[in-house]
Amino acid sequence: MADVEAHFETGDSGASTTYPMQCSALRKNGFVMLKARPCKIVDMSTSKTGKHGHAKVHLVGLDIFSGKKYEDICPSTHNMDVPFVKREDYQLTDISDDGYLCLMSDNGDLREDLKMPEGELGVQLKADFDSGKELLCTVLKACGEECVIAIKTNTALDK
Repeated sequence: MADVEAHFETGDSGASTTYPMQCSALRKNGFVMLKARPCKIVDMSTSKTGKHGHAKVHLVGLDIFSGKKYEDICPSTHNMDVPFVKREDYQLTDISDDGYLCLMSDNGDLREDLKMPEGELGVQLKADFDSGKELLCTVLKACGEECVIAIKTNTALDK
């Protein structure tokens, strides 16, 4: 039994992708998990305490990846999950034929695992890249998902 060796393809620290926060401490433009999706809070209102003694918080949020609108109502004393959201800028070096972006981080690491964003942003990104502009792509990461949410022209190269 001792000569059997376990083989792991990848290791994960097992860290949670969210952390708890009291509902009353959430703020507009912050992040929260609504219907198990990471959302940015666009509107929130608090109702008065009713006969059962809890003030309720009504949250409206937009999914940070799909833009879909989600709503939830939660007692202000209860905890809600808040996603760990990481925002990083990458320099765009190439676009492959199958629509994957070749991105370079600040320390020179290349990654080719992100697809070109859908819709208007993707069209703009392709047009700007084809015209020879140096672009920075802003990548948002939360709950094991990543996507390009914004592009801007790289002005650091001019200096």
